[in-house]
Amino acid sequence: MRNPTAVITGGASGLGEAAAKRLSADGYDIVLLDVDDQGGARVLAEIEATGRNAKYYHCDVGDPATVEQIALAVERDLGNVEVLVTSAGLTPNSEAILEMDMEAHERMWRINYFGTIHSCQSFARLMVPRRRGAIVTLGSIHSRLPMPLPAYNPGKAAIERITQLLAVELGRFDIRVNSVGPTHVMTPPLEAAIATGERDMSKIMEVHALSYIPSTEDVANAIAFLCSEEARAITGVLLPVDSGSLAGISYKTYAGGMPWSE
Repeated sequence: MRNPTAVITGGASGLGEAAAKRLSADGYDIVLLDVDDQGGARVLAEIEATGRNAKYYHCDVGDPATVEQIALAVERDLGNVEVLVTSAGLTPNSEAILEMDMEAHERMWRINYFGTIHSCQSFARLMVPRRRGAIVTLGSIHSRLPMPLPAYNPGKAAIERITQLLAVELGRFDIRVNSVGPTHVMTPPLEAAIATGERDMSKIMEVHALSYIPSTEDVANAIAFLCSEEARAITGVLLPVDSGSLAGISYKTYAGGMPWSE
């Protein structure tokens, strides 16, 4: 018998890589979709070194025809897809709406939002006849709060809403659709940005309830939970993995100050 298959878009690095490795440890064969062929080959080799079956496909999730073609190839080559994690995405720097680069804006929506939809459409269609599957989209604390990223921020809000819509649409086929909502995650790019002074770690931490920000493994653990039978009654939710930042952003910036002395 073949193992169940988990597909991870953006699986060549970061959150996608961590999710792929965690789901592999949970017994899934892994499919990595990405445009980073070098990163994809590295993650593929690391998963295969553990004795698990894995495959990498070069895939631009913003191209619906390519995603559809690969979805059919995945089922032919590896078998039934039971899990989809849509972690492919771009992250911008802050900018003003009146001055923003509209070409970059449209590219971000093509990858982050439409790429999520294309992936969900193609793989959910394969799940429906079997009446089995779990999808986890990559939201953000940006799904809940306005921040000065006029393409990325509304896009993450849209991903939370499309997740809810899909949860209801696919629920009648026993397919669950949820989202994770990370805050800043300690990835190599963030570490590099902190080291060069592009990001201020003290500023990042001042609005978090905990004195720790998530690792990629923390987010992967949340994804694995939402894909598991332990979450069989959970669908249509955004699960924050945020060290309490959604609570802390308003609480810790209250003009009257904190009710404790440091």
